[in-house]
Amino acid sequence: MMKNEPAAKSPELSVVVPVYKEEPNIRPFLSRMENVLDSMGTPYEVLFCLDPSPDRTEEVILEEINRNPNIKLLVFSRRFGQPAATMAGVLTCTGQSCVVIDVDLQDPPELIVEMYAKLREGYGVVFARRRSRKGETLLKRVVSKLGYYAINKLSDVHIPRDTGDFRIMTRRVIEELRGLRECHGFLRGLVAYVGFSQAFVEYDRDERAHGRGNYNRFTGSLKIGLNGLISFGGRPLQLMSLAGLILSGCSFLLGAWYVLQKLIGVELTPGLSTTVLVVTFFSGVQLLSLGVMGEYVGRIYDEVRRRPMYIVDRKVNL
Repeated sequence: MMKNEPAAKSPELSVVVPVYKEEPNIRPFLSRMENVLDSMGTPYEVLFCLDPSPDRTEEVILEEINRNPNIKLLVFSRRFGQPAATMAGVLTCTGQSCVVIDVDLQDPPELIVEMYAKLREGYGVVFARRRSRKGETLLKRVVSKLGYYAINKLSDVHIPRDTGDFRIMTRRVIEELRGLRECHGFLRGLVAYVGFSQAFVEYDRDERAHGRGNYNRFTGSLKIGLNGLISFGGRPLQLMSLAGLILSGCSFLLGAWYVLQKLIGVELTPGLSTTVLVVTFFSGVQLLSLGVMGEYVGRIYDEVRRRPMYIVDRKVNL
């Protein structure tokens, strides 16, 4: 399909791109992406999902839509965040298969050719797994590794390590995701939950093409990890219950030790500092337990209110 050819009514491949303050990255991304899609000869659409930005991101996308009718745009009523923007694109796209990719070119568009070929072998999902991660700090890599370890140990679904949202999925998987009416759209966990046969391809992640990331900063990564940990199982609650049981046993033994010293006439061990230490430790555990319970209760509250994950302000070329 040529770039200036009218967009097909039912594209074979949809490319979903969440964006926020990415003005300098739009055109370099489209230049590489269009070359890849044109070489595949597959009817396509590129769907930008835009959290309202203070820069010219929207204007640049609109200019590109005038050049290529296969480019489309969703604009939200306010900033809802990357997980919501991504889910909006996945649930709005019309292709028989859907790729989710960031605009910063850390994930190479050229890998889509291999992922699409793998999908056509009969898989429901093909995700990209990182061999290396350029441009990321040591702290972020450590947090990511620990986060995946914790999620896979404490949740009911297995999320492959060293993966992000960069993946391709079939229309069947998209429609199953549509039935999961959850307010916290953690795509990696939701795709793992729906199952189906899944495969991966490996790649080396590049540095950002321009600027700094506006979605996946340190706090954003922690929030995404917490969503994955809390939203897919109750084991953190079970872990807190086990910790409470163990600590209660320890406190009983400590009390028994002091009683025994008193009964046998041994001078009591000076306990002021020990008491302060024990009380502080127990208080910390109690606050941690309340915090974990609060996360679960907060998510129940969100689900009961049934507020939408996102609100679309306008659609362009859709």
